[in-house]
Amino acid sequence: MIFKNLNKRYLISLLFISFIFLFDRISKIYVIYLDQKLSGAEIFSSKFLNITLIWNKGIAFGLLNFEKNNLYNFLTVLILIIILVIALMSINTEGLKKFSFLIILGGALGNVFDRIFNKAVPDFIDFHVGDFHWFIFNVADIFITLGVIFLILLEINDNNKIRKL
Repeated sequence: MIFKNLNKRYLISLLFISFIFLFDRISKIYVIYLDQKLSGAEIFSSKFLNITLIWNKGIAFGLLNFEKNNLYNFLTVLILIIILVIALMSINTEGLKKFSFLIILGGALGNVFDRIFNKAVPDFIDFHVGDFHWFIFNVADIFITLGVIFLILLEINDNNKIRKL
């Protein structure tokens, strides 16, 4: 009976992670296709949003962009270790905290897939107000950010409960 419930929970978590990963992969494949079709021209442009493909060799939002293979490989291994830690943390938690870790895990797997197979992560969502542009990001980055925000909010909520005691 325990294994039946464990397998059901594991399967639901795996499906959730897979959905995020596939959603990210499909969005990236589609944007790469459009970029090739338009010969690198801007895919979409509006007053607040541009869709333009860039290849990010750094970490989140293009930070620590590396040209040297050793640093890039070290960073990729470090990201894989962090993904493993997040996976272990998701196994040992329940409820919304588990959901938050799974969201981060799905997005992180999407980006690490690109790091390994493309040697860079395709970023394409560019929000801007006038001349101020935020970092260009992708769907996986959205999920990672949402998961981190949920974890922060849960931690704040837990700390408030402790203070009331």
